[in-house]
Amino acid sequence: MTKNDIIKAAFRVWGRELYQSTSLTTLARELGVSKPAIYRHFQDKQALLNAMHETFFDEYAAFIKPWYERAVAAQDAVESLFIMMRTIVDYYARNVDAFLFSLIQVYGDPIVGARDMTAHLNRRGVDLSSLSRFEADTQTYPSMVQLILATLTFIMAHFHKHEHTLDDHPSEERIRYIIALTEKKVADGLGFNKEMVEAIDYEGLENRIAGTVHDLEEDCLLRAVAGAVAEAGPWNASMEMVARRSGLSKSSLYSHFKNKQDMLRQLFLTEFDRIVRFADLGKQHSTVPEEQLYLVIIAMADYLRSRPEILVAIDWIRTRRLDLGHIAVSSRIYQVITDIQGLGSTGEQDPSGSVSAWIPQWILFLIVNTLMRRPAGMAFSELPNSSIRVLFKFIVSGIKGCTL
Repeated sequence: MTKNDIIKAAFRVWGRELYQSTSLTTLARELGVSKPAIYRHFQDKQALLNAMHETFFDEYAAFIKPWYERAVAAQDAVESLFIMMRTIVDYYARNVDAFLFSLIQVYGDPIVGARDMTAHLNRRGVDLSSLSRFEADTQTYPSMVQLILATLTFIMAHFHKHEHTLDDHPSEERIRYIIALTEKKVADGLGFNKEMVEAIDYEGLENRIAGTVHDLEEDCLLRAVAGAVAEAGPWNASMEMVARRSGLSKSSLYSHFKNKQDMLRQLFLTEFDRIVRFADLGKQHSTVPEEQLYLVIIAMADYLRSRPEILVAIDWIRTRRLDLGHIAVSSRIYQVITDIQGLGSTGEQDPSGSVSAWIPQWILFLIVNTLMRRPAGMAFSELPNSSIRVLFKFIVSGIKGCTL
């Protein structure tokens, strides 16, 4: 057994549970060895995780570097970005273990993770920031590069969730399909008319719903739950932490929640209901489909900007699987968005082949991603509406709807 054997097995074994557990005992059982046999190669679990980081970046950079050089040399801005997008989708479609590792271990912290990725790739001769030279305004946030990477991450997650188990591999036909689907979504978004999107009175729409997120009575107990989740994550947030934040005793909490799972479930169900409520209220301020969708997006963004602990809690379930029973997140958001004329019958398919129920989830994913990856040092509430407008234009018209 070599160090590389252990590293490869760790990607496979810990990835199955999305790194909820990184047990050396489980890893040793998978390899058919004792834990001391692993310790002969790695001093401790952190040393193994560090080696996994190096292996991931070595293999990832080696795969994309030839195509990165072609992208940098390309004169056409769109083609440059698409070369890299196709390459990254190709790599992650073929390497689910690497995808899961990057999603959770590298991007686990939205801001630190992005810096970590950039630094590691730079040391290996891949400077993705150089592609921003193709954008007209490199100070605009979010950048096209960020929105493209977020979109392919979302599509990859759905692809691997619906296509196959973690122990088999997608066919070449399905890999070509997912590359084409990602390219179409990035290029065209939802296919809205660019001129109509540009003609929207964004400031007027924003003023119509300004302040409405503060009209809903707060549930102080659930806010304490959200604060604990934001602080420690859903796996490590405890009833004791919630009791301390709420001023209640742990025994008193059991009169509100059956157990920790029920506590988390109530939190997420309540918050998704609130998000959908504000989205629906926002939509009612216009009868124009393009305006309605922007009102939905700005209403959801407003709510999350005003509730940072809720935003961070939702970000946890954006990247991690939680055993909370059936939470019909998509059905709630799906109805609000697909009721908008032209979105309920797009006929588009998701990576599993079903009709476009994934579009509302993609929209929420991009909203959360944009807020969580805001510029360093900026509070959630400080993210300007201009950033939400950039996000909206990308969603409805793709990069064709944004100025490069």
